[in-house]
Amino acid sequence: MRDAVIVEAVRTPVGKGKPNGSLAHVHPVELLAHTLRSLVERSGIDPALVDDVIGGTVDQVGEQAMNTTRYALLSAGFPETVPATTVDRQCGSSQQAVHFAAQGVMSGAYDIVIACGVESMSRVPMWSNVPAGKDPFGPGVAARYPEGLVPQGISAELIAAKWSISRAEMDDFAVSSHQKAAAAWAAGLFDAQVAPLDGVARDESVRPGTTAEILAGLKPAYYDPGFAERFPQIEWNVTAGNASPINDGASAVLITSGETAARLGLRPLARLRDFAVTGSDPLLMLTGVIPATEKVLRRAGLGIGDIDLFEVNEAFSSVVLAWRQETGADLAKVNVHGGAIALGHPLGASGTRLTTTLVHAMRERGARFGLQTMCEAGGLANAMILEAVR
Repeated sequence: MRDAVIVEAVRTPVGKGKPNGSLAHVHPVELLAHTLRSLVERSGIDPALVDDVIGGTVDQVGEQAMNTTRYALLSAGFPETVPATTVDRQCGSSQQAVHFAAQGVMSGAYDIVIACGVESMSRVPMWSNVPAGKDPFGPGVAARYPEGLVPQGISAELIAAKWSISRAEMDDFAVSSHQKAAAAWAAGLFDAQVAPLDGVARDESVRPGTTAEILAGLKPAYYDPGFAERFPQIEWNVTAGNASPINDGASAVLITSGETAARLGLRPLARLRDFAVTGSDPLLMLTGVIPATEKVLRRAGLGIGDIDLFEVNEAFSSVVLAWRQETGADLAKVNVHGGAIALGHPLGASGTRLTTTLVHAMRERGARFGLQTMCEAGGLANAMILEAVR
């Protein structure tokens, strides 16, 4: 089987959601088109050589409907002969795009492929694809879970309760995310991976002045009397400050075989080594990162101590802190340039945003192995291991 390597990775700055976001005016097709255009310009590759473009988008409706990835590549000026598809594995959609792209290269189905993702949460809000009064789950799921499933914020509260994670711990983790992101921007560590758009050059959700005292003053974001009665163990500690915000953005990575990269004179950033996807309890929903991490390490024949850098999506502080308790990972190696709490979480774009951050951080720090994992709605998670190319 051939290897698969990442030879370029780029993203837009991540904009705040409406009403104050500087990218809220940009159509999602254009967000992704800008990223695809930047990717081929930076790599110098002829876009006609691309075998496929696989994109992730979560709310595939309205301005994000009709296979957004296809229209983005057309807007970017790619030849009409280049195909595209759009996948949905919820928040891990573009990480799943990376899995599919790399697996296609490794199998010989592709030589050159782009994995990417986009979400304009300003223009297409969460749950826009579920009209009022419509049931997206169906009677079989209702019968299997008669007490009903819950929103992700409630799942985050249940995770905090189950793993005895305090409000102070979650707030401290959030503050650390902002501090690391601010430091990375100040050191110019994002400059090589961010393609400015419409005068926006930096991530808008990073708050360098955030403190634990400020976050302690925020009210619980998901308190509901009905859920409080149903789940008396919840202490209601999840706030807007220790959860990811609403954002707009796009990201993309260029994947080839090692032989193709050498033939075209492209410099690999990292090798895509192993992949895993798992299902988990759809009530807790966000804990799949734990078995996904265990599974991908087992497939790679590695231990948690062999990993030099981790990217664990910060949908909520409680998710990463529970993952850390179960895996024993060194928190100093996790999201070293900040995570989604600070940088933002434009759903469909977040998978390849994390990959972009990880491959650049690995090169900057001389890391051999990097592990990326993401929790996803419905009780799902992706995980993959990247290896430095020596």
